[in-house]
Amino acid sequence: MAEFSQKRGKRHDDNVLGSAVDFLLANARLVLGVGGAAVLGIATLAVKRLIDRATSPRDEDDTKGDTTCLEDSWKELSLLKSTPCLQSRSPPAVLSQPMLLPAPLPSAPEGPADADPQPSPQLSSPAPLCLTFQEKLLVFERDHVTIPVSHVALAKQLAGDIALELQAYLQSKFPELPFGALVPGGPLYDGLQAGASYHVRLLAPLVLEPGLWSLVPGTDTVARDPRCWAVRRTQLEFHPRGSSPWDRFLVGGYLSSRVLLELLRKALAASVNWPAIGSLLGCLIQPSVASEELLLEVQHEQLELTVAVLLAVRGADAEDRLLRACPLEGLAGNLWLQDLYPTEAARLRALDDHDVGTRRRLLLLLCSVCRGHPALGRLGRAHLTQVVLRLGEEEVDWAEEALGERFLQALELLISSLERASLPCHFNPSVNLFDSLREEEIDDMGYALYLGLQAPEGLL
Repeated sequence: MAEFSQKRGKRHDDNVLGSAVDFLLANARLVLGVGGAAVLGIATLAVKRLIDRATSPRDEDDTKGDTTCLEDSWKELSLLKSTPCLQSRSPPAVLSQPMLLPAPLPSAPEGPADADPQPSPQLSSPAPLCLTFQEKLLVFERDHVTIPVSHVALAKQLAGDIALELQAYLQSKFPELPFGALVPGGPLYDGLQAGASYHVRLLAPLVLEPGLWSLVPGTDTVARDPRCWAVRRTQLEFHPRGSSPWDRFLVGGYLSSRVLLELLRKALAASVNWPAIGSLLGCLIQPSVASEELLLEVQHEQLELTVAVLLAVRGADAEDRLLRACPLEGLAGNLWLQDLYPTEAARLRALDDHDVGTRRRLLLLLCSVCRGHPALGRLGRAHLTQVVLRLGEEEVDWAEEALGERFLQALELLISSLERASLPCHFNPSVNLFDSLREEEIDDMGYALYLGLQAPEGLL
């Protein structure tokens, strides 16, 4: 009876303790979750059994299963040790934050164990590059001005082939008109080409009979235009009208550039089989309809080329003036515009060759900057050439290290010229190249250049 009472009391204590454990586990499930409650339950039961066996008297049943129970308890404890600890769930606010991964440890070099450990190199962040304006200008030149040599060779090849085809066409279409050899030239041939669009000048010279023609300055005509010259027919009393094949293009006793332009424009647009020529040369050739000049637009898979066909007359005097037909307005419509491009290009080349200077590079930089600026697009190669020529004659230091300083001086000279609304031609000071600009255009360009002078990096 006493033994039964002892066992009953033991069961009562077990029930009380079991109820407490169940209550603890139930609350632990709410706090720790299912995984945490399971771990806590295993630990609690294992400890409870160890305490019971240490405090309760030993009986036969306990003696028989002592070894088994102890083994089960140690198994439970071993299970507790091997159970991975579950990571508690982070609150939503923490999950929204980026996790910082630990930096990987540098791997130790393979070698003997007693070798001295090598100190890990300290990786310092690279310092930000602070380029000077000179350096930024050279980077701009490399990225936006310099053109591949292969493209230059291809453009020259296409221009030469087009010149041969056009020469053959003129001889077959107008056999009575003596044209000279069509020679391609221009910025592409003089090292003055910048940007992705290539420009070629294709001169079509008229062969005039010596003694039958003379050049008259534009200032001596009714147009009073210092830019132009008139080609007058002479010796009419000894060589009447009709003696020269060019007499049919006379207007008022002068060889009309406008009539010749219209004749050649219609021929190039309607009579030349450009699709066949383009297919033969591996490109697409189309005459430009929008432009008043004689332009051929050439599209190749590698580049785009613009060929300007220029009807030209060369003077027989010692100065060897070059006149070209240009669509002019008003009373100067029949006159010939004096072409100073060959003279200007030759002068720049001679100056650079004398001191290994960078005048032509400065001109290319200015052309690229103005071409890509919305307010400076009206400043063409002719305007910028006068600025570089003036600086080239005055300044001494034209080394590459002074290119940035020369660039800023060119901006200052342009601003002062726009303030006076005057940019004299270097080889003909009576010609003002700003005469064709409106006052609003001059103000816009002057303001843009003033801002560019304050922060020249913004122009690049």
